[in-house]
Amino acid sequence: MAVFVNRTLNMKKIQVVGFDMDYTLVRYNAEDFESLSHRLASAYLVHSMEYPKELLDLEFDFSRAIVGLVIDKRNGNLLQVSRYGKVKTSYHGMTEITYREQNKIYGERAIDVRDAEFESLDTSFAISNGVLFSQLVELKKSGIPLPDYRTLANDVVTAIDMCHRNGSIKAEILKNPERYIIKDPKVPELLERYLDYGKKLIIITNSDYLYTQRILDYALDPYWKNHTSWKDVFSLVITFANKPGFFERNANILKVDETTGMLKNYDGILGPGIYQGGWFKQVEDSLKVSGSEILYIGDHIYGDVISIKKECGWRTALVLGDLEKEIQGMHRSRGIQTQIDMLMNHKQDMEAEINEMDIQKYEGKKISRDKLDELYQEMDNINRKISDLIKKYNTYFNPHWGQILRAGNEESRYAEQVERYACVYMTKVSDLWDCSPKTYFRPMKRMLPHEWEQP
Repeated sequence: MAVFVNRTLNMKKIQVVGFDMDYTLVRYNAEDFESLSHRLASAYLVHSMEYPKELLDLEFDFSRAIVGLVIDKRNGNLLQVSRYGKVKTSYHGMTEITYREQNKIYGERAIDVRDAEFESLDTSFAISNGVLFSQLVELKKSGIPLPDYRTLANDVVTAIDMCHRNGSIKAEILKNPERYIIKDPKVPELLERYLDYGKKLIIITNSDYLYTQRILDYALDPYWKNHTSWKDVFSLVITFANKPGFFERNANILKVDETTGMLKNYDGILGPGIYQGGWFKQVEDSLKVSGSEILYIGDHIYGDVISIKKECGWRTALVLGDLEKEIQGMHRSRGIQTQIDMLMNHKQDMEAEINEMDIQKYEGKKISRDKLDELYQEMDNINRKISDLIKKYNTYFNPHWGQILRAGNEESRYAEQVERYACVYMTKVSDLWDCSPKTYFRPMKRMLPHEWEQP
């Protein structure tokens, strides 16, 4: 896969490359990971929050949600929103809302995710969150006594968060790492190449030290060529970083004893080792670099990308693993898209001809009614063909939501965030393998509507 460029990024000027761990340095089998989150969160709701036992029988369907959706807490709906805030697709429980009903609810309203009535699903657990919320709405529709939609949404977040914090998700992953973790030998090779080019490498993760150690031991250590441990590769490792807070406010930092995992207070320059907490300025000061000399690679659009751009000026790269299958789908459906484009161009030519005849009629000139009827008939035929082709095209993507970075013909709200805040993005870290550590990434020129106009 390629590296996709939004903004110019000169890797020669990058002195430090930082990484998130989960879903970045370490790839997870997303479907199994989200299924685990869904199962444990459902059990938590039943056993710790007194939800009905029917939740224990819920089956996880990975296709029922994608990253970047929005929960409408007032109406209990799951929404796909365009970059302009317009609702393009929506579900109430497991049922898609018709265009007519959707328009009645939202009309031309622009959805603002800063409004407390909405919840953006863009975390590592976005899919399990969206699926479980939709299933609870469906159970409520069927007559099972459940709280209001706002409470449902908040309780799902609480349950998933608690399963993450209490270690139950991590315990299952550590018990069966070969099921949940995708080993990628190219990642250690890439890291050693960066070292050879004089780059310093760091990790900033929200995971705790013991989990970080065991996961990196499993995923990276079997593949080093010139090193024996990931601890020898990274100049600095910060665990329990509390992102995005790490990039937003000053906080105390603790030193981790690598043998016992015990913590002790620490003050001063950060030398090689493992730490917990802290603030991004301590990293810059200790490594003697400015923000523009650091590239940070992560998978969470807000915690790893947006907060960095807003607060500290580091360069950013987003790992968007969900995009891998979509790109494959785009390649396989290219012939269909070509047919759609050709038909749309023909339709536009006919519309232009109809408009010209309309102007002639307005000016009092005689027009051929038969010709006009013929054009309208042909347009109806083309519309049917386009509709059939679009249905066929959509089979290559998520059956309920389509593409992650598209909402209908427009870019999705998630795509707008990716474009605005990520300097580059990719499907996995090892996509950088084919790029020299001195690569000058340049974006393609973005054409404005008037620039497409031919003389």
